[in-house]
Amino acid sequence: MNSHSVLTVSDDLPLSVARPVHSGKVRSVYFLRPEDSRRLIEERRYPIAAHSDLAVMVISDRLSAFDCLWRSDSFAGVPGKGAALNAIAAHWFAAFDEAQLIPHHLLEMPHPMVWIVRQAKPVMIEAIARRYITGSLWRAYSRGERVIGGVTLPEGLKQFQRLSQLLFTPSTKGIIRGLPDVPDTDDAPVSSSALRAHYEAFGLRSEAQLDHCVNALKSGFETIERLLGDRGELLVDTKFEFGIAPAKGGGEELVYMDEVGTPDSSRIWRTSDWERGEPREHSKEQFREALMSWVDDKDLLLDPARMDERSAFAKAHTVPDEFFDTLSQTYAAQADDILGKPLPIIERPREAMLDLLSEFGLVA
Repeated sequence: MNSHSVLTVSDDLPLSVARPVHSGKVRSVYFLRPEDSRRLIEERRYPIAAHSDLAVMVISDRLSAFDCLWRSDSFAGVPGKGAALNAIAAHWFAAFDEAQLIPHHLLEMPHPMVWIVRQAKPVMIEAIARRYITGSLWRAYSRGERVIGGVTLPEGLKQFQRLSQLLFTPSTKGIIRGLPDVPDTDDAPVSSSALRAHYEAFGLRSEAQLDHCVNALKSGFETIERLLGDRGELLVDTKFEFGIAPAKGGGEELVYMDEVGTPDSSRIWRTSDWERGEPREHSKEQFREALMSWVDDKDLLLDPARMDERSAFAKAHTVPDEFFDTLSQTYAAQADDILGKPLPIIERPREAMLDLLSEFGLVA
């Protein structure tokens, strides 16, 4: 894999936009002009409200973990990562359509690293669903915490055990200030009672819409879980994000946003490994584990109060290439298994994306 195959800068495409590009940890979002949105909805026959606003989402190969971007000795991104995540998430969105779940934001994938999406007002909640006790949930439980996500967990649970019910452990998406029972930090745990008491601050219209989110989280999780189970894999936990968009028939509707069911947003185990009591990660979690073993001061990666110090460490240090190589192989294997075919190798992705987006009339 050569350096021309790795895309790390994704926010510099010369597209016609309505406002500045949003560059996230992994994806960049280009907000299209209203006239281009209306034209594409008509030309491409997207099944959404005619007055919807659209965006182009460009995924990169950047690697974010513990809220920092990481580089290896040779690469600034993980080869093949972006295309694998896009393909896997698009596959699950198609499965959601088939299962007749709530709508999602993905309209088209003209290039393996590009999505055309409908814009939606984000619900400021990272909706995390957990089926097994591991990771941060196990660390909290082993410290003696028993009420998690508004659910009282029983005594005597073992690490990696399957929970008797799907556990919803929401956290903040971004910083929400001024709420007495919500920490004013990003990714802060939020209780169910706080969500219900302050639903408007999280971008929801009503408590009923919050219930709708929880139901969509459950149905989305169970759909992916069932299909992974057919392949001998377990969906351990995953994250969903939601938004509110115009509905074709008038009014608004809740939609799935961002990505779903990918090795970046989910833990995935082989069923056979779990049954032997030796689950192994087949997700970004394996990079986190490798990083934890590699860093002498593990608290640096875990303590929210040391975020500035952690960011400085990530900028000043490169990790061994083998960490990225292993993760690249994991992403490729997961995509091959889920899609039933290997992903193409993408050479010079920037040039290819611009050629395609020019055909869409979006290049300035």
